[in-house]
Amino acid sequence: MTWKLFVAAGCGLAAFSCAVFAESGDAALQCTLIRDNALRLACFDKIYAARFPPQTPPVVEKQPPKAVDLVKSVDKSIAKKEPEIVFGQDSGGKGFAQALSDAADAYTPLSLMYDLDQNDVRGILSVREHHPMYLLPAWYNSSPNRRPVSPTRGATSDTRSEDQKRAETKMQVSFKTKLLEDVFRTRSDVWFGYTQTAHWQLWNQGEESAPFRNNDYSPEIFITQPVKAGLPGGGRLRMLGLGFMHQSNGQSRPMSRSWNRLYGMAGMEWGKLTVIPRLWVRAFDPGGDNDDNPDITDYMGYGDVKLQYRFNDKQTVAATMRYNPKTGKGGVQADYTFPIKGKLKAYVQGYHGYGENLLDYNHKHNSIGFGVMLNDWDGF
Repeated sequence: MTWKLFVAAGCGLAAFSCAVFAESGDAALQCTLIRDNALRLACFDKIYAARFPPQTPPVVEKQPPKAVDLVKSVDKSIAKKEPEIVFGQDSGGKGFAQALSDAADAYTPLSLMYDLDQNDVRGILSVREHHPMYLLPAWYNSSPNRRPVSPTRGATSDTRSEDQKRAETKMQVSFKTKLLEDVFRTRSDVWFGYTQTAHWQLWNQGEESAPFRNNDYSPEIFITQPVKAGLPGGGRLRMLGLGFMHQSNGQSRPMSRSWNRLYGMAGMEWGKLTVIPRLWVRAFDPGGDNDDNPDITDYMGYGDVKLQYRFNDKQTVAATMRYNPKTGKGGVQADYTFPIKGKLKAYVQGYHGYGENLLDYNHKHNSIGFGVMLNDWDGF
């Protein structure tokens, strides 16, 4: 037997006791006599291995690795505004390319401005950016309007206008808030907006002591409806809207200027180019001699078009154009911004034509200004 050979090798030929135990039937005791540790262990293994049936190792079921659902991961990350991994493979038939397209839509200027793809976490009645907020300490007017005039108010003699200098400061504050969201069981939202633009004769330190020459106040209420429709040239129609705006300069007659408008607008995008056309009609304005500026549409037209193009390095060029083909009058504003730090941007604004402000609605001039923009919504 094999175990006897182990015993013989372990005891040696001179050990009489090993021979005695080798002939006995107690194999385990014979293994204990082996002095070499490795041989003694092998002896025990040989004896006891035969007494137990062979065991097969347990079968471990391998779980297949979980697949990441890229479509749902993109959608959920957009909704939560933070990275989120979703496992699974059921994407409801929606392709990954479409998910990436939706993600791009959710972060375009129009979508962020008007919550076109998802409601902002700030909800309703929170202060949001509207039109640009800026300060132009250096604003140069090539042809100051020293005698403002309108058909119903005549020419105005006012020291603030007569003594104004070509150089002044222009500034604007603007905000909006969402009043209602997802109205009519759709994604439509109702907004209130307010914009105030001021012309300050900061560099005129005469008798008037740097007066504010003109302030335009523009409250408005409007509704937006998200839309997704294709346009020629690879463009997309993203939004439709309706609104009502009141605009006045808050002055008493004969310097008072004001009008009300009902307007319709659309939001369109061609890649990095954003286009917002508007059409308007005068509404709820007093007629006859009570109208401060009955001919204002001759100069301001019946609508405008705003364009914005954002470069990769966050530089932005923009333009706003108005034109009345019947009278051949209108105006164009050009804007250029580039980043300084955070939301602060250097800002250059130029204007040519009529209607740069309400008091000068029928006065043509060229202006240019340099300063800073304080928010991210350049060009709107």
